[in-house]
Amino acid sequence: MNSGGRQMAPYFGTVRYKITEHRINLRLPTEACERVDRLRKEGQGGLSFNAWVELAIKEKVERDEYVRKSPTAGNEQQEGRTFYEFFAGAGMARLGLGPLWRCLRSNDFDAMKARVYRENWDGAPELLVDDIKKVTTDQLPGNPDLVWASFPCQDVSLAGNSLGIGKFDDQKPTRSGMFWAFWALIKGLRDERRPPTVLVLENVHGVLTSNGGADFCAIATALTSVGYKIGALTLDAKLFLPQSRPRVFIVCVLDSLFVDPTLVSRDALDRLHPGAIQTAFHKLPEEVKKSWVWWFLPEPPARRAKFLDAIEHVPTGVQWHTQKETRDLLGMMSPLNRKKVEAAVKLGSRTVGAIYKRTRIEGGRKVQRAEVRFDDVAGCLRTPAGGSSRQLILLVDRGTVRTRLLSPREAARLMGLPDTFKLPERYNDAYHVAGDGVAVPVVSYLAEHILLPIVDSNRPQSILPLRAA
Repeated sequence: MNSGGRQMAPYFGTVRYKITEHRINLRLPTEACERVDRLRKEGQGGLSFNAWVELAIKEKVERDEYVRKSPTAGNEQQEGRTFYEFFAGAGMARLGLGPLWRCLRSNDFDAMKARVYRENWDGAPELLVDDIKKVTTDQLPGNPDLVWASFPCQDVSLAGNSLGIGKFDDQKPTRSGMFWAFWALIKGLRDERRPPTVLVLENVHGVLTSNGGADFCAIATALTSVGYKIGALTLDAKLFLPQSRPRVFIVCVLDSLFVDPTLVSRDALDRLHPGAIQTAFHKLPEEVKKSWVWWFLPEPPARRAKFLDAIEHVPTGVQWHTQKETRDLLGMMSPLNRKKVEAAVKLGSRTVGAIYKRTRIEGGRKVQRAEVRFDDVAGCLRTPAGGSSRQLILLVDRGTVRTRLLSPREAARLMGLPDTFKLPERYNDAYHVAGDGVAVPVVSYLAEHILLPIVDSNRPQSILPLRAA
């Protein structure tokens, strides 16, 4: 078996059945063995390692038998993993999940995004274009394995208005308050005895700190109240793409289901659970903490994609600045940023930097500055609305400096979209689709290492969570 370079430790156990006896050899990574052993000691500490594994397998088989006999176990269980996609945008979470998943329902209220979604997903008859507050569980078919929700960030982001998510019964909910409409649908599915196995909510880091952490506390409390374990982790798109885009992923799993111990860390890991997540956790009520999970992900391989690789040789939808426009842009830079450009020119190689215009306070007054970075990473893409500036690029080639707006296709590439992905013709629409989405390879990595293992280990055809040699 391919161990991925990790040390493997064999364990031998005897699993007894009513009729016969089978001896199996289970191979687990050393780290997984240690976690299983911790769970054994915390749960049934008097059992041997092999006896604990035997009990876990027995319970797994019993769960599968129950699911097989359940009236909700329909044909869809044989047709691949299923999901809903809320706040779907152009379907970037769907693209990240890939062909192993089948979309039962997607939803967004934005007509422009809906057109893009349909153009890229064969007409998307499963797309429901409506305000999520008007969606009912009658419009949600089947029993999904996963529900994905990248709910609006405007009211929890650091650049936003700090209105937060509000309360469930607010008459005029904020945009980020659409979380409550989403939660009501999940509660409705639970009441109808078809709760999704896994939920994923994605948002900016501000969701952890808005209103002093009260918003995150409300989210966690609401999700655990409808029967889910919950845990949050941070993933940055720059691990996979040349774009700095840290995001919080709140991953929830039904508390009655099996979770492979290799998916869980005993304690917080700084690379996945930085200080803001740990602080948010400590502010949770004690009852909610009991349902908390410190999700574990392996470190991804080193990123190969370069910022320069994303740049079009002949840009579409934008034009290079005139020499005067470039001089004016350089004139907006502080001495520190000008030195960065000068250093890039002296290198003599072809390189690209990302520029954002920002307002700074200097000498007691507001000054608009152009700030550049040459660390092979673009700044975080934003939507062109709400005052957020659009990103520019500065290309240095054999001593020549040229500048322009980032093109729509370049923005799409920085989100992990293939060049075959159809974008709107209008610049602002295309930029909005990219800047308002979720980075595709981040979704893929999360799906591979957490979502798929959870879903598959709780399906009837999955015999046991451990790999047999």
